[in-house]
Amino acid sequence: MEHNEDHTVVPKKSSKQHNVLPLWGNENSMNLNPLILANIQSSSYFKVHLFKLKTYHEVVDEIYYQVKHLEPWERGSRKTSGQTGMCGGVRGVGAGGIVSTAFCLLYKLYTLRLTRKQVNGLLSHTDSPYIRALGFMYIRYTQPPGDLYDWYEDYLLDEEEIDVKAGGGQIMTIGQMVYQFLTKLDWFSTLFPRVPVPIEKQIEKKLAEFSRTNNVNFHKLHQQTTSAAPARAMGSSGGSGNGVGSGGSGNYSGRAGGSYLERDRDREPYDRRRTDDREFHARERESRYNFLRDDRRDGRYERSRSRDREYRGDREKHKKKHKNRDRSRSRERREREYVRERSVERYKEHRDYDRRYR
Repeated sequence: MEHNEDHTVVPKKSSKQHNVLPLWGNENSMNLNPLILANIQSSSYFKVHLFKLKTYHEVVDEIYYQVKHLEPWERGSRKTSGQTGMCGGVRGVGAGGIVSTAFCLLYKLYTLRLTRKQVNGLLSHTDSPYIRALGFMYIRYTQPPGDLYDWYEDYLLDEEEIDVKAGGGQIMTIGQMVYQFLTKLDWFSTLFPRVPVPIEKQIEKKLAEFSRTNNVNFHKLHQQTTSAAPARAMGSSGGSGNGVGSGGSGNYSGRAGGSYLERDRDREPYDRRRTDDREFHARERESRYNFLRDDRRDGRYERSRSRDREYRGDREKHKKKHKNRDRSRSRERREREYVRERSVERYKEHRDYDRRYR
């Protein structure tokens, strides 16, 4: 606490000196898309394998060995063709898929409630760029919007490269990725938490001042990032792109150069990948169908067994009920016969008495 001259108590603002990180937004969902969160919590990888990891260092090792991209869904597992409006690909609703290892580990980090020291350890990690990227993504999802620029400012010019797309083909630097986290809401097929408009304007002013101070054109860097993937896809086929493989200086024009044979040769690995994906998903569908068929068969067997047990129990119960009923009927019949005999005997006694004394 701080005291002013008029002796009023002013609380200190939360600074980066404290080791406990504040959490912003929905603390139950980590501000994740509901469909992604549901797929994470129901995935066997998160429930079985990641459940065994109890410490920060074990999760970091798992990131090093398992994370290969930063998309929320595994490649080819989510179909959004033909969906419009709220069910479109950006919204992340309406059609699920296989949630990625990166997002499962991101949510696992959230369950550990990282401290400031641990988050800084992620950002400065030297073993893998994906460890650093998940640290930046953790900040984007959990920290107050007003603190985002302070977290990211020192890394805007970081030139370490990372491939963020599932299956490869979209390489950017850490600085470009951090700039996109600050200025964009969409990240592949999901959305980051929204930044209030006043804070967004402050971030834009700080970025403009940073670009003037360091003589950096962020828009040009972003355009190079978006054009790098198609330029690398062209490779050395003689196209007019400006990617790493083309060596040109202009932006990617969208026209593939070279002869038709060269372009067809470049398409062969892509076609092979599509065929492999189709075969993989066909095997997945077959195994899922066999599992469901066996499950249904087991269910029918269990239901028939339960019906037999119920029938046998009902039969025993009814047999006992009928036995008791027969017993009660015979008792009633004996009582009626006894009453009839007694009445006959009394009648005869009264008749003899009358005859004797009349």
